Amino acid sequence: MEDIEVYPGFAPRPQKFRHRYRTHILLFLLTLFTTSFAPVFEVLWGYTLSGFNPLPVFTLFTWANFVHGLWYSIPLLIILSAHEFGHYFACRAYDVDATLPYFLPAPLPLTGTLGAVIRIREPFPSKRALFDIGVAGPIGGFIMLLPALWIGLQYSWLTPIADLSGQRFGEPLLFKALAILRFGSIPAGYEVVLHPIGFAAWWGMLATALNLMPFGQLDGGHLVYALLGRRAGYVSLATLGAAALLTILSISWISMAVMMFAMAYFLGIGHPRVIDEEVPLDPRRRWVAAFALLMFIVCFTPIPVEMFFKN
Repeated sequence: MEDIEVYPGFAPRPQKFRHRYRTHILLFLLTLFTTSFAPVFEVLWGYTLSGFNPLPVFTLFTWANFVHGLWYSIPLLIILSAHEFGHYFACRAYDVDATLPYFLPAPLPLTGTLGAVIRIREPFPSKRALFDIGVAGPIGGFIMLLPALWIGLQYSWLTPIADLSGQRFGEPLLFKALAILRFGSIPAGYEVVLHPIGFAAWWGMLATALNLMPFGQLDGGHLVYALLGRRAGYVSLATLGAAALLTILSISWISMAVMMFAMAYFLGIGHPRVIDEEVPLDPRRRWVAAFALLMFIVCFTPIPVEMFFKN
């Protein structure tokens, strides 16, 4: 009877908020490993795709490189944790059963992770609960990425674009504003080279923007459904079309577009109904929705990553 609560005269019900702590801790530690060695994985993939022998790259998995990688991995994991625990604690406030965050390690170049997720295990009781739970994650992550971006910019520098080769990262409005505060007017032909702390904040901005896209069961989809009800399906359809068009502008949108089409196929274009659909959002939550839209605008970039090479 350890996993259930029993009340006289009532059928037993499963106990909420039970967690597999070992699984969560293991995934977190693996993600710490893959994010700290993200530059090594970038070299490893480059050797593999170029047809070179990747074995020498494994000598780069050293303690010194791991410690250096913490400048990126720790702020990134703080931002991801703030996002997911924002959702989790909002679920606790509304007594909506949910898991702790599952971090997703991945030996990928640049990021070293696919992010983090929580699993919500029961329906939302109302649109207000849906809104509060949906918006708590992006706000939590945004609060953490702001100081990380500012601190990262303090240790960043300017370099001529002609000296760069590889990837060029899009500049959201928030990045541009803080970069001007840090460097003043950036001369033509120069670009900011981000310190790893700032790079973690850049990924935090991208994650915030992607999660706030008004589609399906993304955070933005939750917010739009809380605001518009079943009419949110039309917004999701328009967002899906916009994501498809963005793949023409930048191939870096392909993975996001594929994920959204998969969500539409398996879960449907609409949003699951909440228990109480009739209670509208109050003016305070509508102001918070406006702030969420502002977060999306300042964190969004139409071309997240593009490749370029020196002549």
